[in-house]
Parts: sequence; C-alpha cells; structure tokens
Amino acid sequence: MSENAARVLARMFERMSQVIEAEKDHLSELDGAIGDGDHGITMSIGFKAVTTALAILDVDTASPSDVISTTATSFLDAVGASTGPLYATGFRRAAQVLAGRNELDLQAFRDILAAISEGIRDRGKAQRGDETMLDVWLPAAEAATAAVAEGKSKHEVWSAVTAAADNGAAATATMVAAKGRAAHVRERSLGHLDPGAVSAAALIKAMSKTC
Repeated sequence: MSENAARVLARMFERMSQVIEAEKDHLSELDGAIGDGDHGITMSIGFKAVTTALAILDVDTASPSDVISTTATSFLDAVGASTGPLYATGFRRAAQVLAGRNELDLQAFRDILAAISEGIRDRGKAQRGDETMLDVWLPAAEAATAAVAEGKSKHEVWSAVTAAADNGAAATATMVAAKGRAAHVRERSLGHLDPGAVSAAALIKAMSKTC
C-alpha cells in the first residue's frame, strides 16, 4: 500500500512540474504586471528540482511522508526566493500529517491541502484577501474539508476543490495586494490576477487529475 501511495505522490509532483512548465511564460507575464516577472521561471526551477530528487528516491521503500519531505527540501534548495520557503513549509507540514499513514484516501488529501495552506499562511503571515496564493489554497482546503464531512464522492470532492481554487484565483483581480512584491504597487495591483494564485490553482488541478 505504501509503495503505491508513494508512487502516486511522485506522479502527482511530476504532473505539477509539467503543468508549471506549460504555464511558465504565462505566469511570468502575469507577474510582470505587478512584480518581478519571474514567477513562472521560479516555479519551473523549483519543480524541476523536485522531479529530479524524486527520480532518485526509492519509491518502493519510501513512505508518502518521505516523498513530500523530499519535495520540500529540494524545492527550498532550488528556490531561495520567498516562494521557496512558503512552499517548503507547506510541504513539510503535509509530510508531518502523513507520518505513519500509508493510504491516500480522501481524508489524507483533505489533510494535505489543509497542511499546505496552514504552512504557507504561517510562514508568510498572510491571510485571505491579501491577493496571494492563500486566496486559492485556503478556499480549496476548506472546500475539501466540507465535502469530505458531507460524505461526497471522490469526484464531487475534487470538483468542489478545483472550483474553489479557480474562484479564488479569479477573485484576486478584485483585490489590492497587501503581501509580496505586488504590495509595493498597492492599488495598481487591482485588476490583475495574482500569479502565485494562478499557479496554485494549476497545482491543485494537477493534484485532482492525479488523484
């Protein structure tokens, strides 16, 4: 069971890397309007490092927690900018909640989403409405928690999660940035999608398609 779970997670992160690579230029273009213009490149570097690290990890003996811990370390080593510590903290929290667990059921993915969200929030000291990736991760985690509590099917849970992620990303265009580089331009960020939120929604969709 743990071998299968580890492989599923490794495949999930590989899909995430592929999605980021496909959206790299678009993400950097979005970032160019309110930031440094390198978000797509930064995320690409981070996830390429992740896939490289996971390719040499023995997933036949690794636990799900091992896979996510490896992801956290490799992402942070590759990305020293703010995105690196944010995602590394989120992934480490997710590894912690999977410790001793070898089954990737809906409850496990609910806990992964919640842990990533909380890790990013605690490390970045941001909240919903600050026009950041949290405007995607937090609603997605809340949607997962509510759908699982209601006994929804796997398809229904992930549909709710991805809808919350998409809506969260779209909503950032109506916000004034309070965190990150975009906070320096304040009102000029209004009307622009947050690139971190857009990439977060893409990552959550990759999770959904894998799981």
